[in-house]
Amino acid sequence: MDMVKIATEQRNNRTTHIDKLNGHKIATLINQEDAVISDVVGQQTEQIGLAIEQIATRFKKGGRLIYMGAGTSGRLGALDAIELQPTYGVPNDRAFGLLAGGQKAMFRAVEGAEDSKTLAIEDLKRQQLTTSDVIIAIAASGRTPYTIGAIEAANKAGALTVSVTCTADNEMSQIAKIAINLVVGPEVITGSTRMKAGTAQKMVLNMISTGVMIKAGYIYENLMINVQPTNKKLIQRATDMLTQILGLEEQKSSELLKEARNSVALAILMNKKNVNYESAKQILKDNDGQIL
Repeated sequence: MDMVKIATEQRNNRTTHIDKLNGHKIATLINQEDAVISDVVGQQTEQIGLAIEQIATRFKKGGRLIYMGAGTSGRLGALDAIELQPTYGVPNDRAFGLLAGGQKAMFRAVEGAEDSKTLAIEDLKRQQLTTSDVIIAIAASGRTPYTIGAIEAANKAGALTVSVTCTADNEMSQIAKIAINLVVGPEVITGSTRMKAGTAQKMVLNMISTGVMIKAGYIYENLMINVQPTNKKLIQRATDMLTQILGLEEQKSSELLKEARNSVALAILMNKKNVNYESAKQILKDNDGQIL
């Protein structure tokens, strides 16, 4: 394929003079280019919403959220997965990233790994995919063999496949069950897709994972009630949430949190329903993890 024909590889006529600018003007020009990203993402909210709904359905059935990509795209996926553990208490075997070239590719480039469909197929074989699992394949160009191989293998296994790309029409979007195309146009620096493309991808991944956590019951109102209080700061945050939600004094909130074994969700139910810990657990289970 002629790389120049790919939108993310074309030269940006608005930035051909960037090497002659001072620092302030460089920053201004990059900012002007970045201004298009939010609108581009906004054009894909219907597809993003569809991804949220379908991923959440599978996640609540025990399915896993598996991000796959190469280079910057793969690292962005891995980062999104990693952050779900401390933020929402999602175990790292329920949401994780697979990078072309393995874990070492998170920290340094592994040349040639992205060019192999076989590597993706082997990576997914080790995961023993089920129909409840979700593969989010991320690649700016939409033509990376590793992510194409991942989608093909996941489709064959009956898993849900979602592509996040930055070109209008590409091979990944043609084969994924849900396609999100973020057409941000040529980069400030030709081919440097860690810039506009990467920012757009990060925005979408944030939206998808946050939406799934909301649908899974890990958010109450707009508070992170599934945060894991593993240190003094997070215990205080959990206590403050109970104070805000229930209108209790801080001391009472602290005592309630201890009774609920550091679960904010169960503490809310114990207070609102006037029940003990075990009853609150059953109520939460009966309501599919949602506080009603």
